Amino acid sequence: MGYKILEYDYMLKNFEGDINLRMDNYRRTREALLGKNCKTVSEFSSGADYFGFHKTTGGWYYREWAPGAQEMYLTGEFCDWDARLHKMDPVGNGNWEVFIPGEDTLYDGCAVQTVVIHDGEELRRIPSYATRVVQEEGTINWRAVIYDPEKKFRWTDGKFKPEQPPLIYECHIGMAQDKYGIGSYEEFTKNTLPRIKDLGYNTIQIMAIMEHPYYASFGYQVTNFFAASSRFGRPEDLKKLVNTAHKMGIRVLLDVVHSHCAKNTAEGINMFDGTDYQYFHSGPRGEHREWDTKCFNYGKHEVLHFLLSNLKFWMTEYHFDGFRFDGVTSMLYLDHAMGTNFDNYDKYFSMNTDTEAVTYLQLANELIHEINPQAVTIAEDMSAMPGMCIAIKDGGIGFDYRLGMGAPPMWIKFLSETSDDDWDIWRMWYELSGRRPKEKVIGYVESHDQALVGDKTVMFRLCDKEMYWSMSKDIQNMIIDRGIALHKMIRWVTHSVAGEGYLNFMGNEFGHPEWIDFPREGNGWSYHYCRRQWNLVEDHNLKYEWLNEFDKAMLDLSKKYKVLTSDTHNLWLHQDDKVMVYERGNLTFAFNFHPTKSFTGYFIPVLEAGDYKVVLSTDEKRFGGQDRVSEEYVYHTEQLDDGRYGFLIYLPSRTACALKKIK
Repeated sequence: MGYKILEYDYMLKNFEGDINLRMDNYRRTREALLGKNCKTVSEFSSGADYFGFHKTTGGWYYREWAPGAQEMYLTGEFCDWDARLHKMDPVGNGNWEVFIPGEDTLYDGCAVQTVVIHDGEELRRIPSYATRVVQEEGTINWRAVIYDPEKKFRWTDGKFKPEQPPLIYECHIGMAQDKYGIGSYEEFTKNTLPRIKDLGYNTIQIMAIMEHPYYASFGYQVTNFFAASSRFGRPEDLKKLVNTAHKMGIRVLLDVVHSHCAKNTAEGINMFDGTDYQYFHSGPRGEHREWDTKCFNYGKHEVLHFLLSNLKFWMTEYHFDGFRFDGVTSMLYLDHAMGTNFDNYDKYFSMNTDTEAVTYLQLANELIHEINPQAVTIAEDMSAMPGMCIAIKDGGIGFDYRLGMGAPPMWIKFLSETSDDDWDIWRMWYELSGRRPKEKVIGYVESHDQALVGDKTVMFRLCDKEMYWSMSKDIQNMIIDRGIALHKMIRWVTHSVAGEGYLNFMGNEFGHPEWIDFPREGNGWSYHYCRRQWNLVEDHNLKYEWLNEFDKAMLDLSKKYKVLTSDTHNLWLHQDDKVMVYERGNLTFAFNFHPTKSFTGYFIPVLEAGDYKVVLSTDEKRFGGQDRVSEEYVYHTEQLDDGRYGFLIYLPSRTACALKKIK
């Protein structure tokens, strides 16, 4: 009997052998990793319990995996940096250890360093399992320090049960404040979490947590995989953030980067033991030319142990509720899918597919859901690899969701290359509603990717420089009016059609202007664009408040009627009228994208006969509209000659509404 994935997608019938190979690789690797000593992937993934620094009765153990080293030593402030005083012993399989007598010999904040001798050369390294890495004040240098606080953090989130489906607020700790500087974990907990709760989001997805020396990398050039970024505060501050989020009913996802690694040797794991092949492929295959980073060797069991242990560490030590896996497309293909158009299934199952990476992702998903069955995993995969969000037992890779990466470029193309009169309603529907069978998607209009320097937020594309002068509520401006109307409609149609979950980047809910630009030499090391201007939405005299209030109402309606967990039914699309009507969550949605035509009596088809009322409209005054769509009027269905039920409604230009059947 074949795997269920072959039943879900008939186009995979010709690739049954490839699906079988996928599953054979997974089973064979899993069996080899677990051997006779481990019953579960979680048991195997316990590297953080062995490697790194561990206090015991009478002293400290420090262990490393460094098969290319001829000798190894531990040095640091505790021994006045004597590089040869504490020699490590080889204990087999490329592992080394040293015991440092005295429980107080190593202490919280004590700087340490690994000395590796390779081919007679002395190499200074940061321990690969270091849990705290800090920048030396006044320098560009980073160093590991012992993390051993006097008081252990006390978790109080044992009864936390996350809400479904995930409504994700993508965020960055450092730029979550409106000050000209780097925000902290504490500031985020105090100032930003309440905003997120008030808006109605039930999930935060935090970027740039794993330590990275280059701030402007957005956290995507990781050097220290077990260290929470110290530029935002101490580890206990991050734990408090997660604990507080759980008290608020908010799940916390980590934006995890296992697709590549920073090249840094002094700060990171690249050439830790003196070889270029310890964690990565040797030669060209180990180089990601586009990103100037290193590529992991997923076929190496020790590398799988390191990466899987890393996932377990973040879940057990920091109570993260799952992960958004960055750069999955790059992992899946040997050429990293650079310039590849995935227009037929042959491109998913070819000599270009990195089957070892596929196996790693399957093991990662098994591990995560083994530790926490309620965990959420999301794949950033623009190739739409078949089975990405199908259960492993059914022949899939095991993710819960895939990011719906087709919608953002569609909206950018509409806004930058097409006049409003020429928007293609059929293409819009196709792009938003397209899914692989049985695979769930996180829909979104824009993430951090669409707002980086050189690009613009959707609101800034709509309004541009007019946002500087005409966002006051007492100023009338046609460009701003168009922008506010379309901003609401674009977000609502994407939210209600494009996925089984939803994502928004922080601040974009209220139309945050401009772009994101980290401090760098080219901008005079300015933080002006590397912050969130919360003052804009807090000023009741500005129109940003309207967009913010609509976002709240949209999420509230979605949760009340379980929109994202319901099937979607296309009821009517009309290209010339620019009208779209569909049903989801027992609500009928009607969108009129036409820039000038308002329809006084537009026939709205519905699935069931009865009486209907509007429950939400983008044209409400509280959202900056004109209240042209009544929420009191009761619409009675009539039956057409073709058997369809529906009613006539006033549908103004650039407005949308949702109606529910009341009897």
